[in-house]
Amino acid sequence: MPKITDTVATPDGSCPVHLFAPAGPGPWPGVVMFPDAGGVRVTFDQMAARLAGSGYVVLLPDVYYREGDWAPFDMTTVFGDAQERARIMFMMGTLTPDRVTRDAGALFDYLASRPEVAGQRFGVCGYCMGGRMSLVIAGRQADRVVAAASFHGGGLVTDNPDSPHLLADQISATVYIGGAQNDASFTTDHAEQLDKALTAAGVQHRIEWYPAAHGFAVPDNPPYDTAADERHWAAMTELFGATLAP
Repeated sequence: MPKITDTVATPDGSCPVHLFAPAGPGPWPGVVMFPDAGGVRVTFDQMAARLAGSGYVVLLPDVYYREGDWAPFDMTTVFGDAQERARIMFMMGTLTPDRVTRDAGALFDYLASRPEVAGQRFGVCGYCMGGRMSLVIAGRQADRVVAAASFHGGGLVTDNPDSPHLLADQISATVYIGGAQNDASFTTDHAEQLDKALTAAGVQHRIEWYPAAHGFAVPDNPPYDTAADERHWAAMTELFGATLAP
């Protein structure tokens, strides 16, 4: 897939992005893909390119751009190394809902300005922390998001006043949640609370469980699961195919 490297001006600085477009004249529906805690790297370039091959312009942002030229994480060892674990947890913590919302507005404006992109409303998808970001953005940027997908997303239901599930009554997008088994960051109780909130708000949604561990859909994660990965691609392309204008 054609790839463009660019920067997007946000209220907080300049966010490097990779843009992947299908072959052909277009224009195509736009999707923003949010990475897991490891941030943008080769694996996510490959994932964004695959999604673009299904007929979407996919924007992959460096969500950690505020940290400057940050060193990449090794996802096979990061959580077993105390120093690296502290670094990745700190960087995850910098992505507050307010920052995520500001960034999303700029990313959507960028997509809307691209000649390859059709329409003014977009899809969002994310993995791990990116799954949480997708749900936050679906609630806080409801007029810009038509579909939102979260895969092995954590922190979707918390006791905090900014918990994503509390945004249910602001969401107009169709929502898909793919949960991992035995995942303390998204339990069956969390799923029940989220389902109740989305149902009460009249949000079209589906919550499904994958018989795989947290990280199942990202190839460079140790818990990666090929069968679960293929199932996630089928679910995501079904969601976007039903909601995003051709």
